[in-house]
Amino acid sequence: MQIDKLKHTTGNQFFLMAGPCAIEGRDMALQIAERIVTITNKLGIPYIFKGSYRKANRTKLNSFTGIGDEKALAILKEVGDTFDVPTVTDIHESEEAAMAAPFVDVLQIPAFLCRQTELLEAAAKTGRAVNVKKGQFLSGESMGFAVEKVKTTNPAATVFLTDRGNSFGYGDLVVDYRNLPAMQSFGVPVVMDCTHSLQQPNQSSGVTGGKPALITTIAKAAIAVGADGLFIETHPNPSEAKSDGANMLPLDQLESLLERLVRVRESIL
Repeated sequence: MQIDKLKHTTGNQFFLMAGPCAIEGRDMALQIAERIVTITNKLGIPYIFKGSYRKANRTKLNSFTGIGDEKALAILKEVGDTFDVPTVTDIHESEEAAMAAPFVDVLQIPAFLCRQTELLEAAAKTGRAVNVKKGQFLSGESMGFAVEKVKTTNPAATVFLTDRGNSFGYGDLVVDYRNLPAMQSFGVPVVMDCTHSLQQPNQSSGVTGGKPALITTIAKAAIAVGADGLFIETHPNPSEAKSDGANMLPLDQLESLLERLVRVRESIL
């Protein structure tokens, strides 16, 4: 699997999970992937392309959910094959694990679903790597049970844990960086989601807000604390994105951000 190659090349460098929130179309996915691959190759950052084939957790009934499962999954596979990089996508119900696994290298468990035992087991049974996002309502220490569920089902499974902030009242999130070393204590790579952790959910408009100006702050702090990887959603025109545009990083800002983060990483080694 391509994820095995990633593990052997990480070394002392952080790795990156990045891409659009949702697969909006073939051309855009390939455009974003090509740009990020160019940047990460230049900087020596191991890279996993991220894109959701379907968005199941939406505030409003008429919110964009996807272009069709089979079409989006085929695009994810094409991205992986074209650029020789691992790919990751979310799954939401147990039966989706076997459907999505042939197309991607990593199955991601959304934060709201991180306690769903059957979903974790189904992901583990596919043999794909599993990235579990920490629930906004959980501590880092409690995520050991998610790791246990995956590893008990498949002892050979590769597991990542990703922090995406904790609920702070009804419409905001806050990042508790104590959660990163707490989750690393389970012997798995830990990722900081630098964009979803800046969401402002539960807005009266029915569209989630965000604070993208703080992405650099969240990312630099995570690297300084010792995060193994970063998760960043990016788009050429976030204001036109069909999902989560309010907290995405403009694609043309990614290279300068990663250059700074590489220097932060070097300074703490």
